[in-house]
Amino acid sequence: MSSDRASDLPVVPVRHPGRWVAAVVLLVLAAMLGHWLAATDGLHWHVVWHYLFDPTIVASARRTLVLTALAMLIGVTLGVVLAVMRLSANPIVSGCAWVYVWFFRGTPVLVQVLFWYNLPAVMHSLSVGVPFGPSWFHTDPKTLITQFGAAMLGLGLNEGAYMAEIVRAGILSVDEGQTEAAQALGMTRMLTMRRVVLPQAMRVVIPPTGNETISMLKTTSIVSVIGYAELTFTAQIIGSRTFQVIPLFIVISIWYLAMTSVLTVGQYYLERYFARGAARALAPTPIQRVRGWVGR
Repeated sequence: MSSDRASDLPVVPVRHPGRWVAAVVLLVLAAMLGHWLAATDGLHWHVVWHYLFDPTIVASARRTLVLTALAMLIGVTLGVVLAVMRLSANPIVSGCAWVYVWFFRGTPVLVQVLFWYNLPAVMHSLSVGVPFGPSWFHTDPKTLITQFGAAMLGLGLNEGAYMAEIVRAGILSVDEGQTEAAQALGMTRMLTMRRVVLPQAMRVVIPPTGNETISMLKTTSIVSVIGYAELTFTAQIIGSRTFQVIPLFIVISIWYLAMTSVLTVGQYYLERYFARGAARALAPTPIQRVRGWVGR
């Protein structure tokens, strides 16, 4: 067949009937779900709207955010230190870091929270000083390990083990030539780590760290077992008092979804910021895409 005759043939786009069938099925299921949510009287949406911005719920959401931020601060700080220790040439230093990661990843976070909460029952004094010698600081553990302290220690120390592996993977992703070049310029090991390696490792570290932050926000519900008044515990108390358990859990589900959505947006822009230089051009943001659609 000549090229002229081939160019006269009509161009027929490829049909994808399976996509339309899947779209119709999903739309029908979504409509059924929406109808069930709107028509079911047992969900008591008026109770949901009444307690959605209740001062007690708002205060518990604030405590959840504070606990998440402090636990992640402990986890990230410990993770960086443990990752550097894991990569140390000293076998004792790297071995101690490995034991920490092994222990805290191998035991449930619920057990760790309960351990710290009940520790003052068996530890009657806490002192800091010279081993087997005089102490410089002495206090009662009950004044330090409160409900909030136990929750923060349990979540933060557990998160440090996971962040250590995330940071270590980010450090190992940086080419060794970067370290060699920095050492050739006379930089020390710690200066090279702080100025050269860690900034480049952030591109690998940020995505899983964002996921860990979102996961930590939801994991804070575990501390309800020790009576700390975060979102889940507050919803349980109000629900048991008013006999409106399901509406109260819908309320805190909306709060969790709102907070995780904000964290997801923050994670997206952090990833975009640290991705500079890794690609010729950054992908457009959702706002830029909407503007492009409107412009067309």
